[in-house]
Amino acid sequence: MSAQLYFDREHTDDLAAFVAAGPSPYHVVANVAERLEKAGFTRLAETDAWDGGSGGRYVVRGGAIIAWFVPEGAPPETPFRIVGAHTDSPNLRVKPRPDSGAHGWRQVAVEIYGGPLLNSWLDRDLGLSGRLVLRDGGTRLLAVDRPLLRVPQLAIHLDRNVNEQGLVLDRQRHMQPVWGLGAVDEGGLIRFAAEQAGVEASDVVGWDLMVHDVQPPAYLGRDQEFLAAARLDNQLSVHAATAALTAVAGSPDLSYVPVLAAFDHEENGSESDTGAGGPLLGRVLERSVFVRGGSYEDRARAFAGTVCVSADTGHGVHPNYAERHDPTHRPMPGGGPILKVNVNQRYATDGAGRGIFAEACDRAGVPLQEFVSNNAIPCGTTIGPITAARYGITTVDVGVPILSMHSARELCGADDPFLLANALKAVLEG
Repeated sequence: MSAQLYFDREHTDDLAAFVAAGPSPYHVVANVAERLEKAGFTRLAETDAWDGGSGGRYVVRGGAIIAWFVPEGAPPETPFRIVGAHTDSPNLRVKPRPDSGAHGWRQVAVEIYGGPLLNSWLDRDLGLSGRLVLRDGGTRLLAVDRPLLRVPQLAIHLDRNVNEQGLVLDRQRHMQPVWGLGAVDEGGLIRFAAEQAGVEASDVVGWDLMVHDVQPPAYLGRDQEFLAAARLDNQLSVHAATAALTAVAGSPDLSYVPVLAAFDHEENGSESDTGAGGPLLGRVLERSVFVRGGSYEDRARAFAGTVCVSADTGHGVHPNYAERHDPTHRPMPGGGPILKVNVNQRYATDGAGRGIFAEACDRAGVPLQEFVSNNAIPCGTTIGPITAARYGITTVDVGVPILSMHSARELCGADDPFLLANALKAVLEG
């Protein structure tokens, strides 16, 4: 059995701190990089020449990070064991011309990113986060983690039938947050953001900004058996994978090269230079083979023996909507990670992948559940099928069951992140 990483709640406490410190994908990457540095990993630039020595390395590109550990003496054809996840979450993102307003209210123009539950963003205290791009090509992270914006819902007195007929939100007209009073202040938001980041507004030439719920993560329930937090999809998996990679790095018994691949843009299809559909992971893996003296043949051999675990959140059975779930597959909090299966390849799990992950869970002493969608309700998808198809590697989709997926605030079992991390550690150990 693999050694466990933490006591259950110690791991979940750390996850809560990780989520609170990660309001944007860029902050998530910075947090992962900091943890890797503390574990002895070295950052590489894609434009530099790499060496073929052993040890931990990582590469950052925007909201994505790839990290790997080369065991001492590993030949170039050594296969990889990859845990893939994503750093982004559905939210509201600031438009290029953000300053707007009407009728004496100052507002921020936002665009809907991914597939959020729009109603969950109403009447919440929202902060502002992301990155500013500077004239010299540098970037500056921004996190205004206090109540700054709000998307106010229409009072029931002005929408008398809302509880009977349902809330209908126009994505353009109804989702623009307010943040002040007065006439539209052209350039006001970026001046404010620059001041908060400690730079001159005239030096800001671009930005990737978004809003986030400032309510911190919290335990919930009579016995605190749940964790409620923003962005569990999918920072929960990024955190677990980071913990697993740093735990196995340096192990003398590694027969694989363990890898963490945390991508951006999963929530809108992964088709970007930092998404799973882009070339980043493949280039990193290939360079790792080639700088150790490998050939194309060695690269092919390494990929043929590689396994990827696509770790994302999944649907726990909802007690108020049980009919929406498959009657024989109803994952519960505290029951361990779920194997996600879809025969139409919305998930990449097959029998071989199932066997690999089930065996790893068994070694780690971690219980295992299965998830498959109700046949009448099509399921979502993940980076799993993209990775399997792009690189021709065995891929299995797994995750932690949650409720309120794509809400501004989601819910999971408090012990499930710990169980996932231990399962992923066993996977990376091989």
